Amino acid sequence: MPVTLMAVGPTSMIVIAVVALIIFGPKKLPQFGRAMGSTLREFKDATKGLATDDDDDEDDNDRKKQPKKIETVEVEKVEETKA
Repeated sequence: MPVTLMAVGPTSMIVIAVVALIIFGPKKLPQFGRAMGSTLREFKDATKGLATDDDDDEDDNDRKKQPKKIETVEVEKVEETKA
């Protein structure tokens, strides 16, 4: 199995968590977690909006490609009588 330099396994995650706990302390870690969660949530919402905008553009392009239907209307001719 090839070893990559950027692989983050379970052992690496534990080491990162311990170092973060030592550096920031137990009081600051929940605040960082909340900030990270809200940031990811906002990013997800923003990208969802972009994805739906792209879908709308595709629908508009499909509508433009379809030929327009022209309706014909029959008109009755009414003769005028002079009195």
